[in-house]
Parts: sequence; C-alpha cells; structure tokens
Amino acid sequence: MNKIKVLVVDDSAFMRKAIETMLAGETDIEIIGYGKNGIEAVDMAASLKPDVITLDVEMPKMDGITALELIMKHSPVPVIMVSSLTQEGADTTLKALDKGAVDFIPKEKSYGSVGILKISNELKTKVRRFAGDKAILHRLKPLSSAHTAAVPRPSAPSKRVSSSTHKKIVALGTSTGGPQSLQRVIPMLPAELGVPVVVVQHMPPSFTQSLAARLNSLSKVNVVEAQGGETLKPNCVYIAKGGKQMTVKRVGSTASIVISEEDPKLLHNPSVDIMVDSVAESFGSDALGVIMTGMGNDGTKGLKKLRDRGGFVISQDEPSCIVYGMPRAVVEAGIADEIVTLDDIASRIAFHVK
Repeated sequence: MNKIKVLVVDDSAFMRKAIETMLAGETDIEIIGYGKNGIEAVDMAASLKPDVITLDVEMPKMDGITALELIMKHSPVPVIMVSSLTQEGADTTLKALDKGAVDFIPKEKSYGSVGILKISNELKTKVRRFAGDKAILHRLKPLSSAHTAAVPRPSAPSKRVSSSTHKKIVALGTSTGGPQSLQRVIPMLPAELGVPVVVVQHMPPSFTQSLAARLNSLSKVNVVEAQGGETLKPNCVYIAKGGKQMTVKRVGSTASIVISEEDPKLLHNPSVDIMVDSVAESFGSDALGVIMTGMGNDGTKGLKKLRDRGGFVISQDEPSCIVYGMPRAVVEAGIADEIVTLDDIASRIAFHVK
C-alpha cells in the first residue's frame, strides 16, 4: 500500500517535532520533508509532490498565506493550516480557507503530552481524509470566491410536504468546509428573511467571533457570535461560541439563547445535536433544520428528533460538499426531506420560512 506523503512546514522546530510525534507510528503516513518558511514550502511542494501539507501561518521570508496562494496556483494539493488560538490567528485562518486551504488544526504556544494527544487524532483523520479525496481541490476552487456566488437557482420540489407553512426558526449545522460554505449561504439570505437562524460551526474559541464578523460584513442579515441571554430576533444569524454549548429556550412566544460550559464527554463543543435538539423541543413543527459539509455524524440525532416532531430537514448534496460526512449520515438515516446543492440552500431556506 502506498503511504500518504506529508510535508510539514513550520518555522518552529518544536512544532515540527510535535507534528512528527502526532503522526509517528502510523504505518500508512510518511513525512517526506520539513520546511522552515514559505519559500521552502513552495519549492518542496513542487519537488516532493506531497499528498498533504501542514502549513504554519506566521513564518519568516514568506508567510503561510502567500505560500498557500503560490502552492494552489502551481502545485495544488490539500493544505491544512496550523493556526494559533488567537484572534489574529483566527482572522488569518479564515483568509487561508478562502485562499484554498482545506482545513486547520489549532497550534498551542506550548505543547505537553496532553496537548499533543488532544489534536493528534484530529490531524491523522484529516490527513487521511484529504489525501484520499482526489476531487476535493475541484470543490474548493469555486469556494475561494464564495461571497461573490451567483444568485441561487430554484431547487427541485421537496420529497415531503412541510407540515408548517411558515417555519419560525432555522437551525443549521456544519463542520469541515463550513467556513467557506457558509459564505455561499448566509450572504445570500434576504435582508427580510423574517426568522432567526442559529448556527453551529465546529471551531475553537475566538475563531467563531472572527467567522461571525466576516459573515456579517458580507451579508444583508445581521450575523453575531451568540453571547447568551439574547432574545432571538428575525433577520439575525447567531453563531455558536467556540468551546461552549448553545441551546434555545422558548417561553411563550419569546425564545432566547442559552450558552453553557463545554462538556468534556462530548466530541464537539459546540455540538449540532445539542443545539438542534433544543430547537426541536422549543419549536417542533415550526423548525427548519439544515445540515451542511462536515466530517462525522454530529446533527443526525438532533435532526431526527426535529423531523419526528414535524420539522423539515434540508441536507447539502454530496457533489457540493467539501466533506460528505454529516450530510451523508442524515441522508442515510432517511431524515432528509430535501437534498440540494450548496448554492440552493439559501433559496430553499427563504422558501420554507416565507
């Protein structure tokens, strides 16, 4: 079996060693080279032809964003950014995702054995997933100009008639590929959508704040990072805070957001399942659920409950997903009422809430 060839680029010898440690002992993965700056990254990408590159953002001689642009132009390959857990790191990471990076892993200022173990499984999973997907670069290319997407096309009629003519809330979940893909959905929502939208995107703290600010600058609706205690308002999108759980609580005709501490037993903080479950409890048949690109199956349980209570479920289709994991789980569970392309999701949301 051919091994997955990984190129590691980071100006920190400590971080290069940390990534080596994370991938050590994997019989199907081989690190074929180490770079210390963006110039070396570009040269080694061309000469070594890796299957995946891990790329630091801040490096001497040439930074990671410039290197990424040159790699995607001359030697396109899946690139995973290694990002610091700071506001500046979050902003730069979102820019890198716009430029063609497939995903990112968090970079701690100091790694102990616990810190390495925390993200080693995530890194190995992503390396394997992206190296084995030959079509992923083609799906990423149009996402680099996400906010200039064309007006959404109408979708095919739904498989199931919605039990409530006018949905009163939208619950949307996404993960890997979500930051890029959300820029193809949220900016296309009409200014007078008429309902609130609650979103879970799997991201660490500070990253969700940057994502909300970025989407808000591109959108006609108001986009904010949820702080907790807000009364849900129409025409507003609430992004779950990274590292926390977000739920919706309804009392009478008023619904509000509750932010709680992360649960160490859960894989995802925030969790799509937990958020959607609360929406199903509070809104039942008045809820519209949407699942988009991402690894794993987070969201399936929550959306099943939402649908069982009369809600309606939209799933992104496989060809337009950067990773067809979470939508696949929903489709295979038989709870997707509509399966539509990424560029149709905004128009279908607008249709179901009008």
